[in-house]
Amino acid sequence: MIEIIPAIDIIGGKCVRLSQGDYEQQKTYSEHPLEVAKAFEDNGIKRLHLVDLDGAKAKRIINYKVLEQIASKTSLVVDFGGGLKSQSDLKIAFESGAQMITGGSIAIKSPEIFAQWLSEFGASRIILGADCKDEKIAISGWVEKTEEEIIPFISKWKKQGVSQVICTDIAKDGMLQGPSIDLYKKILEAEKDIYLVASGGVSCIKDIDDLQELGVPAVIFGKAFYEGKITFKELKTYL
Repeated sequence: MIEIIPAIDIIGGKCVRLSQGDYEQQKTYSEHPLEVAKAFEDNGIKRLHLVDLDGAKAKRIINYKVLEQIASKTSLVVDFGGGLKSQSDLKIAFESGAQMITGGSIAIKSPEIFAQWLSEFGASRIILGADCKDEKIAISGWVEKTEEEIIPFISKWKKQGVSQVICTDIAKDGMLQGPSIDLYKKILEAEKDIYLVASGGVSCIKDIDDLQELGVPAVIFGKAFYEGKITFKELKTYL
């Protein structure tokens, strides 16, 4: 059964969604992220993907108070990402209750630091963030595109111990046009035993069904739920 993981993206302490990572295309869904997290927990969700969008822009952790609230007042397993660049950022994230963190930009810009995190905390706590556009890695809150191809990037880090990857196709993110099935198929064919978390583009429950059929181990969803296109009742199948 595919693992379903809702996303809460934070700007200014509020629960928001962007379209294609564009900070100018921002929609606020709730001023109380903790209440949103509790609703997920109450409906049987076990894991949450929490993204500090302010942090991604500022290149340092910012919304750790929201993380602290959710981690201390729910039993959700929180994976946290956005702007984690240093040992002190990581320390704050873990001390604030994150059980896992996602590092994307740092794996490109400071690979030695990311490798150190992997050896220090282990693959169960350090997730590789592989966000891409046209199958090339994009970093720094998606404002920077690199020439690094996604599959070699994942393969390289898998050799260094990464076991879990969150892959977002930026072209699909927040657009409600369906996930990048072809991209995920290629990744799974290249790296059969990676725990691939598909992210971006989920528009309805059928998209989750399709990802499960493909053999994707986990999926992150956000906007489709907040816009009422996926309901808790439909999600029950996967809980």
